[in-house]
Amino acid sequence: MRRRSFLILTALAAALTLTGCEGVQGNAGALAFTNPLHIPPVLDPAPGPDGVKRFGLRLQEGTAELLPGKPTSTWGINGDYLGPTLRAKRGDRVAMAVTNSLNEASTLHWHGMRLPAAMDGGPHQMIQSGQTWSPEWTVDQPAATTWYHPHPHGQTARHVYRGLAGMFLIDDDVALPRTYGTDDIPLIIQDKKFTPDGRLDEKSGGTFGILGDQILVNGTYDPFFQVTSQRVRFRVLNGSNAHVYNIGFADDRTFHVVAGDGGLLEKPVAAQRFRISPGERVEFVAGFQPGEQALLKSFEGDSDVESGDFDLIKFTAAGQLTPSPELPTKLASPTPASQPTKTRTFKLGGSNINGRDMDMTRVDEVVAAGAHEIWELNNTTFAHNFHIHEVAFRVLDIDGEAPPEYMRGPKDTVFVPGKTKVRLAVEFGRHTDPKTPYMYHCHILKHEDQGMMGQFVIVKPGTEDSTSRTLPMTGHGH
Repeated sequence: MRRRSFLILTALAAALTLTGCEGVQGNAGALAFTNPLHIPPVLDPAPGPDGVKRFGLRLQEGTAELLPGKPTSTWGINGDYLGPTLRAKRGDRVAMAVTNSLNEASTLHWHGMRLPAAMDGGPHQMIQSGQTWSPEWTVDQPAATTWYHPHPHGQTARHVYRGLAGMFLIDDDVALPRTYGTDDIPLIIQDKKFTPDGRLDEKSGGTFGILGDQILVNGTYDPFFQVTSQRVRFRVLNGSNAHVYNIGFADDRTFHVVAGDGGLLEKPVAAQRFRISPGERVEFVAGFQPGEQALLKSFEGDSDVESGDFDLIKFTAAGQLTPSPELPTKLASPTPASQPTKTRTFKLGGSNINGRDMDMTRVDEVVAAGAHEIWELNNTTFAHNFHIHEVAFRVLDIDGEAPPEYMRGPKDTVFVPGKTKVRLAVEFGRHTDPKTPYMYHCHILKHEDQGMMGQFVIVKPGTEDSTSRTLPMTGHGH
């Protein structure tokens, strides 16, 4: 009987590991909200005589008190932890000088930016220690909240977890709150594990890797924000390695989602909750009354990576608030429906796609420039999410059902719950390069590092069949 009990317990433990049931205890009720929210500085240079906006970024080691009074080693961009908020608008020519001051190679990927593959900052554009990478492109996409982070094959989780990330805003002309730091607020949400002395705990066990029991917002622990306007626009980025959040207010107040990953929705969508997985962005506008307090939370969900109730940040409204205009009834023009030319199917396994691990020398898919396709994601295991570089897509359905209304705008990353089928209508860009690939992958970073990633190239229409499916192993790390 003892042996039988042991075998049963062993089987249960294995099943828990397989299905990813790695719940972490939330922090609900444990915070005092004593630290003012850090607002990342803006980097928005004026164009030079050549009309180019030039950004200088440095990947560097640092020391930060992520827990008050307990310094820890961190990485940052132009600082000790996280990076500045970059700003540009459609039509701007931007040039980056990304210097790597770390003691190891890294990259900087422009997540959500539509640009040539050689400028994308994926694992084929490695920046060796002491070197500077100088991509340049013209911003040519609708207004959106994009972001940037490292993408070295096999090391992305560690580099992001240590603090290499920042927002990149493509500005809009819509009548939404837009005074950065006052009524237009970035919220980079990350969960962390800490050792007793306050250092980052990088031990990555379990199916999903690091699932922390403490939350940072813009690198701030236990944060509050002083509201001074009747309405505030919040740009939420899930910058976590794996954690999925179900975000809403503790009092269940209604707010309005105005944008997703790829830009503005057609109109504001009333909501009380939204789900956001790693790499996704959601913009919402909330209203406040003078003198009130409002708590933004993440509620426990039904997925393996949504366990625990977490308090995120408290908003404290001033006694007098600056008036804000009403939200516009229209935000973006409807996107004309396009006839897809091809359907591709992707089976999401435990840590692979279509049964294959990532191979830096293999081109998995060849796509014609400007193509419109259907991508079917069939998740056969536990929770994943899926990010496609360069593209904009729309979620057609989730297990045959229409997505929530707040998810119906342009996107580049989507959560795929366990044993679920998601269909995407994908619009590809027109930058062609048969020798430099873009990536598609799970944005749960442990899965990505383990090889849950594929590569595609965009080529001139009519050359798909003659395009090589093999890439040289040069010019990048592995």
